[in-house]
Amino acid sequence: MKYRAYLDIETTGFSRYYCDLTVIGIALEKGRKCQVVQLIEDDLYEELLLKSLEGVDEIYTYNGSRFDLPFIETKLGVDLKQCFVHTDLMYDCWRQNLKGGLKVVERLLGIKRRLTGVDGYIAVQLWYDYVNNNNKQALRTLLAYNEEDVVNLRVLRRKLSVN
Repeated sequence: MKYRAYLDIETTGFSRYYCDLTVIGIALEKGRKCQVVQLIEDDLYEELLLKSLEGVDEIYTYNGSRFDLPFIETKLGVDLKQCFVHTDLMYDCWRQNLKGGLKVVERLLGIKRRLTGVDGYIAVQLWYDYVNNNNKQALRTLLAYNEEDVVNLRVLRRKLSVN
């Protein structure tokens, strides 16, 4: 039975050199079971990330080869492409003429979201609201948004019929 991980990060911007990594979300799928792990703040380090991914056969992302994995490599010093088989579902979407960001593709395929008003820009604002004002609700919303991202990657992989 294949052990899959769906990974998505949240950051304070697009530059892996000048912006911060705020959340690493991972949905771990083994058979019918799916468990979400989220690393934030003091949990964002190489050993804990690799421990969270222990035993995983393949990692799935959306635009992860150009964004998530290089960001993690720069910030944590671990090249997940060296450690795991990686499938970037964005390219599978492109092959099926599904273009745009993850939220656009989700809408095209009828994949639902609870948090419809949250995007990457708002995710940055939520993080800063949490950090600067100790707004725990902002953090909960950010983590819920990230959880939907990783869980929906699982749905996306299935809809695309990607092994």
